Amino acid sequence: MSEDRIDYADWGERFFASAVTAERVLRGVNVLAGRPIDVGPMGVGPGRIAKVTAQGRIGTATGERTGADPVSFHVDLPVELVFTIDLGMDKQRFDAAITVPLVITAHARADLAIALDVEPPRPAQVVVRLKAQGLRASLTSRAANVEGELRRFVAKYVARELDQPYVRQATLIDVAGAVERAAAGLGPRAESPIADELTDALPAAMEAELEQTAQLLLEEEPES
Repeated sequence: MSEDRIDYADWGERFFASAVTAERVLRGVNVLAGRPIDVGPMGVGPGRIAKVTAQGRIGTATGERTGADPVSFHVDLPVELVFTIDLGMDKQRFDAAITVPLVITAHARADLAIALDVEPPRPAQVVVRLKAQGLRASLTSRAANVEGELRRFVAKYVARELDQPYVRQATLIDVAGAVERAAAGLGPRAESPIADELTDALPAAMEAELEQTAQLLLEEEPES
């Protein structure tokens, strides 16, 4: 119907908004989910005398769309860490719940792909919530500036992972490729019921056509 038609610009804008949803963006970021973190020992505090060892993993990201022009999203990437501070004479344990905020912007490319640009986090943006095991561990945390070290480390780690090929691939929506695959599926496949019916019906139809043609030739043959 003509009243349902829209111009190309409006169609493209609607398509872009439909293709780049929060769910698809999170699917791309969540290729990081489950990635292990194993670091240390690293020196912290005055003189880097205290040594920190940390183990943990990246969790499942959450987020929402925040802008329309450009299409952008705010995503929180959680990181859980358990680490110890080795002071030489004593070891203290801490649990850390870390949130890494990410700003993701979708860009249209000339090859009809949609690229999701993930802005690497800055250390100051990383939120660290420490749970020290006892008062002494809490005092050690302040003295060694564990939170600051963790912000710097996690920001650097996430930025490095975001630059990996598997993440870049997951944050690319190949629109042209999807259209080609969809178009290829429009015709009947060789193993489809429709193809089987056509294959079975063709010889019979040809045989009937030849028989009819032969009959006409016989009828038109002049009498001797």
